[in-house]
Amino acid sequence: MRMIIVGAGALGLLYGARLADAGMEVVLLTRSEEQAKMLREEGIRLTKRDGGHCQVRVQASTIDSYVPDALRQEDWIWLTVKQVHLSDHLLRQLGAMTARGCSVLALQNGIGHLDLLRKVCPKEQLNAAITTEGAMRIDEYSVHHTGSGTITFGSWPKNEEKASKPQKMLLKSLFGAGIEGKLSNEMENVVYRKLLINAVINPLTGIFAVKNGELPSEPSRLRWMKALHEESEHILTLAGMTKDADSWEQLLRICEATAGNQSSMLRDVQAGRITEIDWINGGIVSLAGTMQVSAPMNEAVLTLIKTLQTN
Repeated sequence: MRMIIVGAGALGLLYGARLADAGMEVVLLTRSEEQAKMLREEGIRLTKRDGGHCQVRVQASTIDSYVPDALRQEDWIWLTVKQVHLSDHLLRQLGAMTARGCSVLALQNGIGHLDLLRKVCPKEQLNAAITTEGAMRIDEYSVHHTGSGTITFGSWPKNEEKASKPQKMLLKSLFGAGIEGKLSNEMENVVYRKLLINAVINPLTGIFAVKNGELPSEPSRLRWMKALHEESEHILTLAGMTKDADSWEQLLRICEATAGNQSSMLRDVQAGRITEIDWINGGIVSLAGTMQVSAPMNEAVLTLIKTLQTN
């Protein structure tokens, strides 16, 4: 089984390093030849949660130069690029790759990407995935594992049949690499629940320029959190999410557990990069529109983050 990881950001480097360290064949596909060359020469340098280090060798090439002819049915494509990079060109490339029979693991934040992927990936090969792992990229080939978590994945759209052979093989490979994995037949619910968390923490940490743990520590920020959570939960429940009685408490626990983390949206705002706001809070605004309900809090943070992006 070969793991093809499309995107060498924090998550791509983290999973690439852990899978390669467990002896698996890993190919990283990057957007730049410069990064691909560095990865071929240096491998991936992983700083573990306990402070230890390892450096593992991987194959690497650019997404554009990769030739999918050697792909096999048992191989997996890990799609770790942000939604903003899901261009028509990349989607066509993914279509050519999945034509070889291999499966796709889509790890994007927000919603909307799976509808795009369904147009180029056979439904029996497409898997939605959500991870709670924490990672921070240090440079082009170095990554710090900042928080342990679980990767939950499953067929998209929902498949009433039993787990496929590739899914069982992937689950076994995850455990072999010390990665906690879970196969789910309720991925729409899983995706929506992760979206609910992201829709509160990501934009508000970006707007207030604070780490996750600081977000609920000030009364006015806490009021923003509460209002945004209530509105988002209402819209997502209408869209089909199963409501959790303690979802607010879960959100506060996540802020506490990741207290020292900077959200990806805060890092993007500070670096002047395009954020994922269109697919997180913008996705909720779109859902609200289809159901003819209002989403003023989500519209507000959408506008504020876009203003910060512009500046």
